[in-house]
Amino acid sequence: MGNNGSGMQRHFKKDHLEVYDIVLIILCTIIILENLLVLLAVFRNKKFHSAMFFFIGNLAFSDLLAGSAYIANISLSGSKTLQLVPVQWFIREGTTFIALTASVFSLLAIAIERFIALTKVKVYGSSKTCRMFLLIGTCWVTSILLGGIPILGGNCIGDLDDCSAVLPLYSKKYILFVVSIFTLILLSIVILYVKIYLIVRSSHQEATNSQAYSLLKTVTIVLGVFIVCWLPAFTVLLLDSFCSMHYCPVLEKADMFFGFATLNSALNPMIYVLRSKDMRREFLRVLCCWGVLQSGRPAERCLVQLKSSSSLEHCTNKYEQQKTPIMPACTTCV
Repeated sequence: MGNNGSGMQRHFKKDHLEVYDIVLIILCTIIILENLLVLLAVFRNKKFHSAMFFFIGNLAFSDLLAGSAYIANISLSGSKTLQLVPVQWFIREGTTFIALTASVFSLLAIAIERFIALTKVKVYGSSKTCRMFLLIGTCWVTSILLGGIPILGGNCIGDLDDCSAVLPLYSKKYILFVVSIFTLILLSIVILYVKIYLIVRSSHQEATNSQAYSLLKTVTIVLGVFIVCWLPAFTVLLLDSFCSMHYCPVLEKADMFFGFATLNSALNPMIYVLRSKDMRREFLRVLCCWGVLQSGRPAERCLVQLKSSSSLEHCTNKYEQQKTPIMPACTTCV
């Protein structure tokens, strides 16, 4: 712990937000708004009421939670860290770990759903809702249990030599355990996607092939972006398990790597918009209806769920003529 002291003291002495912190808070605010838009799109459009999009919505919710947790983490960092009791510190860090774990398990759930759908195993039959929400529920229960291990006693308070340099009250064994689980899950996802690719490639149905390839490419991009964004942070945590700050000075820059990892939560909604025409239309439709609410016009039609993504009627005022757009931008919503 003596080798880690100087770096930790510099971190704790911060009594004001730096430019880096302000930029990160702005990024997290964007993350919250983007993923809230994804959740609204999935809720409003019945075309998205399928297992795949509910899993995407679950991923968006975990990203939204991550953005909120990062803002809370920044607000309670620096000199304020010394004012926290251990339980408060564990809650601050644990919420971020829960959001990260939920993201990883959401990616696994998406891979499993795609694999099951392509192998024609009808687990989403009459009990599809029960099965789907059971899987999502398992995702969150597992995430909460994994993120709550330190507060339940799996910490280094009784063994200071085992304390992490990056996350001072976390045990190095716990960090190594979490990183190992994430690595195994990501490897499992990659294996599933390889199998999915082979199944799609061997299919003789051209129309099905085209749709499957498109969706496969989207979820593969999401997985690839997650790995690229989080690999540096995982590497730092792995180093933290075996190396002190004295021998691995890169650990002092851990905040930079975690800041880069937050980009993942901001990029996911952009991927959905760029890759899905229906999602792009729904995003623009929600923004149009937000303009309706801001303009003070009656918004009953904007608040109902949509049955399809082929109409602009929910973006217009039912008391006005159908041909008159409420907002100029609405004419280009679809």
